[in-house]
Amino acid sequence: MSGLVDLFRVLFGVNLLLLLALTSVWLRNYLEFRSKHTLGLALFAVFLLAENALGLYMFFLDDRLTAWLLDPAFVPEPAQIAMLSLRALETVGLTFLLWVTLD
Repeated sequence: MSGLVDLFRVLFGVNLLLLLALTSVWLRNYLEFRSKHTLGLALFAVFLLAENALGLYMFFLDDRLTAWLLDPAFVPEPAQIAMLSLRALETVGLTFLLWVTLD
């Protein structure tokens, strides 16, 4: 269980860093161009940033919630793996989005 929690924490942290970079670029672009598209991208990044910050809080500071989420009696192992897979896919997607944004 500890290894799974550590992997969740790493993925949340990486996602936060990627989202901070994306948010800064998209907010700068919005301030320069005043486009609804760039505003939408910036808001998208802010909402994902909030979601990942909450997830990081849950897995770092609230041990009771972490224990509950990763207890096979409450959340079966396949669901835990699915949650981790979705987080990893999000990381890959954000990495690609940052690469496209900065290119």
